[in-house]
Amino acid sequence: METEIWVGKLARKFLYIVAAIIVLVLAGAFVVRIYEKDLTELAFVPQTEFVEQEALARNIYDDPEMWYAIAGQKQNNPTLWQPEGAPDINPRGPAAIFFVHPTSYISRDSWNAPLDNKEANDRARIFLRGLASPFTSVGEVWAPRYRQATVGAFLTEKPEGQEALDAAYQDVLQSFDHFVAAQQPDRPIILAGHSQGSRHLTYLLRDRVAGTELADRIVAAYVIGWPVSVESDLPEMGLPACSAADQSGCILSWQSFAEPADYDRIMQVYGKTTGFNGEPRLDTTPLCTNPINGGGAIEAEASENLGTLKPNSDLTEGELVSGAVPARCDENGFLLIGDPPDLNSFYVLPGNNYHVFDIPLFWSNLRIDAIRRTRAFLAQ
Repeated sequence: METEIWVGKLARKFLYIVAAIIVLVLAGAFVVRIYEKDLTELAFVPQTEFVEQEALARNIYDDPEMWYAIAGQKQNNPTLWQPEGAPDINPRGPAAIFFVHPTSYISRDSWNAPLDNKEANDRARIFLRGLASPFTSVGEVWAPRYRQATVGAFLTEKPEGQEALDAAYQDVLQSFDHFVAAQQPDRPIILAGHSQGSRHLTYLLRDRVAGTELADRIVAAYVIGWPVSVESDLPEMGLPACSAADQSGCILSWQSFAEPADYDRIMQVYGKTTGFNGEPRLDTTPLCTNPINGGGAIEAEASENLGTLKPNSDLTEGELVSGAVPARCDENGFLLIGDPPDLNSFYVLPGNNYHVFDIPLFWSNLRIDAIRRTRAFLAQ
């Protein structure tokens, strides 16, 4: 009996360690919910009731402390970090970049992150270093703090998961309205995010950009690491897909896999959801933009990749490696990068899923992509 208790405790300890490792790196990806469902639900899905979030004060985003990065901030701004080997660009461009970070809250204590949760805030700043830094070449990044949904919201079919995401989106929406009001009326705008952040951007595009004058100010929307249905979502989001490197006013999106790629379970979950047009996403294709050439072609050789950000073990530093990774969009709307690259395999998800590296894989090309599209926008 004592042996059984000891084994049970050891198994639970191992379960939590494995699950924590997965989520620490994944940052709340859409795809996590389909891997090891019983394991991840047990480790991450809150067992508490969903508590409706009180509305934030109307002027709360006037406070610079509500932003991880904001215009004019030179000290302790994670988005200003640049990897070793990145050429300096000075002066920076005139755009305002609204960047929504991925999930950094992994606790089961609540469905939404408290704004003062230190672990979630510290982790978000680490993510912003590697994910938002390519965009600082074209302007100033605004990255809001928000009461993000915990990672467990993506791992369950309980209604509380959707309620948590809806609550998080209200904060993002409020911060975006403040961001827009703070800009000059003709200043170009870039929208960018990853994972949960990109999920919120899809709704923001539908609710604040589509059919409005603001659409004419959007240089591009980088909706990375979240599936966007070409048929069911894109027409309601107000901008077309990017099909050329020098195109502005368009949307880019991709999900990265090494080969052989196994994304069948992702497609199963994706197919059960409903698009913005009210129709099922089943049998529709996710948008896939080749980040090496900005959508100019479905395939690009590794020699065209100007710099992959290779991070260290704790994701705090990194170096650029050129010519390391090719990319091609397959017929099912996923971005394939060939053989597994020489990166830290510790962070690779089942099925050769390189979700964690969606942006770092193409760091230098993404930086140039933002510059090129901003110049095209200004030339119009």
